[in-house]
Amino acid sequence: MTIEHLKRGKPEADRAEDDAKTAAVVAATLKDIETRGDTAVRELANKFDGYDRDSYRLSQDEIDALIAKVSPRDLEDIKFAQSQVVNFAQAQRDSMLDIEVETMPGVILGHKNIPVQSVGCYVPGGKFPMVASAHMSVATAKVAGVPRIIACTPPFNGEPNPAVIAAMHLGGAHEIYVLGGIQAVGAMALGTETIDPVHLLVGPGNAFVAEAKRQLFGRVGIDLFAGPTETMVIADETVDAEMCATDLLGQAEHGYNSPAVLVTNSRKLAEDTLTEIDRILEILPTAGTAGVSWQDYGEVILCDTYDEMLEVADDIASEHVQVMTDRDDWFLENMTCYGALFLGPRTNVSNGDKVIGTNHTLPTKKAGRYTGGLWVGKYLKTHSYQKITTDEAAAKIGAYGSRLCLLEGFVGHAEQCNLRVRRYGGQNVPYGEAAE
Repeated sequence: MTIEHLKRGKPEADRAEDDAKTAAVVAATLKDIETRGDTAVRELANKFDGYDRDSYRLSQDEIDALIAKVSPRDLEDIKFAQSQVVNFAQAQRDSMLDIEVETMPGVILGHKNIPVQSVGCYVPGGKFPMVASAHMSVATAKVAGVPRIIACTPPFNGEPNPAVIAAMHLGGAHEIYVLGGIQAVGAMALGTETIDPVHLLVGPGNAFVAEAKRQLFGRVGIDLFAGPTETMVIADETVDAEMCATDLLGQAEHGYNSPAVLVTNSRKLAEDTLTEIDRILEILPTAGTAGVSWQDYGEVILCDTYDEMLEVADDIASEHVQVMTDRDDWFLENMTCYGALFLGPRTNVSNGDKVIGTNHTLPTKKAGRYTGGLWVGKYLKTHSYQKITTDEAAAKIGAYGSRLCLLEGFVGHAEQCNLRVRRYGGQNVPYGEAAE
């Protein structure tokens, strides 16, 4: 096996050190929010966003005024994108059925899919106003039937971004707050004097938001660990360097720490892509961001075979995986660890980010090994129930239960079963002994 790194990113030790510093800041900030509530939130909003107001919750009049600032064309585009997300989410919801089965005469088992009762949706927006994230979190929660949906987004250039607020409102948010960062996530999860806490946090964010969600998990649910954007391009000689470089840098512009990785079995494509990236960075308006990510987190990995490419891709488990090869469906069939796949040169990650209908909140930092992305099912809890309807079934299950409880030494458990055997089966089981 020959796997060659033509370019490497920051060493793992350096990345771990960055993560540790972030974790310490987040822990102290969350403790402050829990202790001082609204006062801490206000201080943080002023410090990091330079934004202060009597209430960070927007009134209906403010929401209406902001939506009125959105041009008709932009509003139409927002509604189109949101409808694609809603349509796919509804199809997914329709696939999740409540069930009830009679597993043996008189024994009925079932489950119900029940919406989480309150959700906090974080929509990033300090650097780029992430209009699409409102569809992904808020609108999908509405499809799931969540009865209380609150949404937070930071101010953009000193005020609420009209397009983001429009998307939140159209998506079905019941409460909208102009708050960003740790203060938004902490306020939604922990609650303050003016914000009731939620049961579930969803949505992407920067490293501080992602770490805050990680630390809050357990007190509330979270969708997944959604840290800085990651992208991978798996390509062979069927595509050119311009396509690969464009798809790598298109995601690297998200932030200063967005990994972008090319995996290929073509040395020529690898080298040409490195050259093309340098060319594009000379003209890309967001090169100041994308260039830093590429310098620190960009990688080019050259493999001999498609099997090696698959192995490398599954090991990295990137958030976005753009596949442009002569066997795209083979990768679809065989890849097991990733956030979402984008198959063939006609599609691209930006489609998924903004409009095509799949959800763009996806697992990062290898979380694709154990979870998929945000979807309507994340807002639903599958709860089981059981019911015995005949005396015969109560006695039969009770007898098995009695013996199995005593096998483990649980006498009190066994008596729960024995009581049913005595009452419904007519068998006189001595206390603490197993039913026949």
